[in-house]
Amino acid sequence: MRFGDPAKLKVGEWVVAIGSPFGFENTVTAGIVSAKGRSLPQENFVPFIQTDVAINPGNSGGPLFNMRGEVVGINSQIYSRTGGFMGMSFAIPIDLALNVKNQLLTKGKVSRSRIGVAVQEVNQKLAQSFGLGTPHGALISNVEPKSPGERAGLKPGDVITSVNGHNIDHSYDLPTIIADIPPGSEAHVGIWHDHKAGTVDVKTVLLDDEPARTARNDNDEGGGKLGLAVRPLDPKEQQELHTRGRLLVEDVSGPALAAGLQAGDVVLGVNGAGVASVADLKREVARAGHSVALLIQRDEAQIYVPVDIG
Repeated sequence: MRFGDPAKLKVGEWVVAIGSPFGFENTVTAGIVSAKGRSLPQENFVPFIQTDVAINPGNSGGPLFNMRGEVVGINSQIYSRTGGFMGMSFAIPIDLALNVKNQLLTKGKVSRSRIGVAVQEVNQKLAQSFGLGTPHGALISNVEPKSPGERAGLKPGDVITSVNGHNIDHSYDLPTIIADIPPGSEAHVGIWHDHKAGTVDVKTVLLDDEPARTARNDNDEGGGKLGLAVRPLDPKEQQELHTRGRLLVEDVSGPALAAGLQAGDVVLGVNGAGVASVADLKREVARAGHSVALLIQRDEAQIYVPVDIG
């Protein structure tokens, strides 16, 4: 078989799968590319090709062809609540599969890199909060202590826009590109920091098998026009909540409620600046424009939440 370039696939393009669904050998099904670069739970390093090609038990491992007869993917899994095909199937891009094959043949194992950051997608409101002209890049929501990212100076609120000359258009682009860099190599990372473009060099490390974990006083209306009622956390409460944050959300209303904030969230920062007190929160909100990006901790995860404050 000839191999195609998954990067040249376009959403809406016709594709064909061959497999043995339910034991019926050499069954051909056809459909279109529904999306590219899909990240699925428990698998952050494969930018799956999503199609609506009928895939059922017995199809996994079969080829996905473009209309030129080139193999562009390996059918891998489906999303289903019944166990049967429901219109969503996913294929591993063939270039990624070939890379894995080559590593297994030459080294006997697959090595991937990491830089120790958790990222999220940049939407229009977040882009506005951080001064980006258009939504793009991967917004850092958490940096692991003593990780390559921390040693390079990366901070929550930075937006990674490129790696070694490859543009990062969406957050799911970053893990795939970083994973392909040999561990121990320097990654030249373009970032958007404090409303300015810059670059940093980050030395990648080997991705281990254990995934990194991402992200009473009287109430004080520290959130002001945000619609947040917050109070300081004492050291014992911080330890119980496994957080470095100092401000606990006790009540939510108005813009904060509309943005999805919840009582029990811990506020860590505003527009990339850390906040350790109610005064800090008031100051940073006062500096903001029509929208702010709040970095919060919810359970064990850290995420940015854009809040439109008018």
